[in-house]
Amino acid sequence: MIINLPDTDTRVIARQLVTLRETGGIVTTGRVLTLIVLAQGDDDLETIIKTVNSVSREHPARVLVLVAGEPRGASRLDAELRLGGDAGAAEVVVMHMEGEVGAHPEAIVTPLLLPDTPVVAWWPSTPPQVPAATPIGQIAQRRITDSLADPDANAVYTRRTGYTPGDSDLAWSRLTAWRGVLASALDSPPHGPITAARIEGPGEDPSVDVAAGWLADRLAVPVLRVVTDEPEVPVDADGVAKPPVTKVTLSRPGEDGTPTDVIVEVENATTACVTIMGSPPFKVALSRRTTVDCLAEELRHLDPDTAYARALRGLGRIRRLTAQQAREAEDGSLDDGSSASGSPSVSAFAHDPEESSR
Repeated sequence: MIINLPDTDTRVIARQLVTLRETGGIVTTGRVLTLIVLAQGDDDLETIIKTVNSVSREHPARVLVLVAGEPRGASRLDAELRLGGDAGAAEVVVMHMEGEVGAHPEAIVTPLLLPDTPVVAWWPSTPPQVPAATPIGQIAQRRITDSLADPDANAVYTRRTGYTPGDSDLAWSRLTAWRGVLASALDSPPHGPITAARIEGPGEDPSVDVAAGWLADRLAVPVLRVVTDEPEVPVDADGVAKPPVTKVTLSRPGEDGTPTDVIVEVENATTACVTIMGSPPFKVALSRRTTVDCLAEELRHLDPDTAYARALRGLGRIRRLTAQQAREAEDGSLDDGSSASGSPSVSAFAHDPEESSR
């Protein structure tokens, strides 16, 4: 069911929702949270709505989609209510904001929040520099961004400087399966100490940088982040998207000095090869996670994600090089001051996100 409410206000929207609940059998007692989606006018709105509809099957919610319009035009609020089959297990209210009304999104959503349930905010494309400092961010327990969809080339480093407990990013959620594969490989003997790490992937995919930060924080060893020539979303020979991190090598000397390095390399969209030097390589299933998978994971835990905060902290300890620079570093011809083109300096992002959660 889709109901259009042109040139309306929140009182009319709230009243219409009550009417539908009383006359149409729409049940809200099963809703577990209010999800506020902050979209831009040029975002793919239907894809965003399909995503939250799919997520709602695991997390029934009232979804308030705020679409920013022209801020200098006449003040106007147009709403669209989607319920039943058009909203999955959610109750979706899409609101297009024009003019002055768009400057006060918190005033629009407050009358529509479900009582006594958590509030989560999701920016599917362009988020503010400090989500927690915005009016919507201040009423949300969790604030979810997506650095991959952010036009800011250094978005993940911006997340680092503006981190507040309760922040998270889908760039981090995309790594869950990959982290599991790597942890499983390290559980296999031998169990010597890791002395260095090298991680490879597209330069424009922030998940690779976050993965490098995670390794730097957890292992406390030098981490080299190598920028490959692959597109932002790498694909296999069949054109199917692969996981963000295309290869990781963990250096680990054996007891007799023989290397027992751990290597996880993506072969195609569904498979990775795990090699532990001295043992036969083996294949594991590893696919790129969808936005639905990542958003659903973020909604499973609403407490601050300290692992993500520590991964951001680790960004300050990685060395970022192009593939050519990495080869020069291996043969000793690279100037130690070199860094990958376009990569931010560590000193520019000296803020420690872990400090914010203490």
